[in-house]
Amino acid sequence: MPETTDSLISPRFLFRFSADVRRAEPLWSSQGVSLDERYQIPFLAQLDEERPLAEVRMAWSPEGLAWWVRVEGKQQLPWCRESRPEDSDGLQVWVDTRATTNVHRASRFCHRFVFLPRGGGRNAEQPVADQLLINRARENARPARVRELQVHSKVSKSGYELSAFAPAVVMGGFDPESQSTLGFTYSVLDRERGLQTFSAGQGFPYEEDPSCWAELRLVDD
Repeated sequence: MPETTDSLISPRFLFRFSADVRRAEPLWSSQGVSLDERYQIPFLAQLDEERPLAEVRMAWSPEGLAWWVRVEGKQQLPWCRESRPEDSDGLQVWVDTRATTNVHRASRFCHRFVFLPRGGGRNAEQPVADQLLINRARENARPARVRELQVHSKVSKSGYELSAFAPAVVMGGFDPESQSTLGFTYSVLDRERGLQTFSAGQGFPYEEDPSCWAELRLVDD
């Protein structure tokens, strides 16, 4: 018998996703962010019968957005290069402060940040936070200034924990009081264990196309 069409389509492609993100106060400290299981983001890739390689949590406050990631079960240190952030092990996030998930090219309200557990500093053991351009964007977001983005990590050969913070000032249009929804997706890359994405997987242009992103609702509890 011939294959059915459904077997050729990622199940995640068939849905428009929306999820809640809880508020946390205080959001960030010198030790990073502390988020319990209530802040965990749904693992949507299970619809594609994928297994999680990372646990991802997220919170918001008027100060900005914060993420916490844990990767376990590794046999070697994360591969991270400050000069090659897109190819490095770590977390990338895409945030659209206008939640325009029906367009295919990013606007100035769309932001792409990368956070690496190591790869920076003189000995390449310091965590890295940076902003990346979004390919084919109609207009680029305001560049983040040095040290505006924050990152903290704990690394071992079996995995790492990473905390990341994007303050409101680096996200044009971020105003939770008047705009309580965001367009959002993420990827966790691990050369040893693979790739984990949020609303759309490999084969879809989630790196540049806001229509591939999910909607997040910023809630108080």
